[in-house]
Amino acid sequence: MPSLILIAIMGAAAGFLATRVMRVQTDVPTTVVIGIVGAVVGASILRFLVLVTGLAAYFVGSVLGAMVLIWAWRTYVSK
Repeated sequence: MPSLILIAIMGAAAGFLATRVMRVQTDVPTTVVIGIVGAVVGASILRFLVLVTGLAAYFVGSVLGAMVLIWAWRTYVSK
C-alpha cells in the first residue's frame, strides 16, 4: 500500500482527471476528496479483482474509483 502522501497526490490527480472526464465542476478541495476516496476504493477493488499491483494500476484504479463515486453521487444523492 502506498504511503499517505502518495495516496493524497495520486488521489488529487485522479480526482482532477475524473471530474474532467465526467464533466463535473467542483472546487479544489472537493476534487481532492473525490480523488482520495476514489483512490482508496478503486485501487482496493482493482487489486482484489485483478490482482494487479504497482503505481500505474493504483492510478488507474483511483481514476475509475473516482468516476464510480461521481456516478453514484449523481445517481443516488443529487436527485
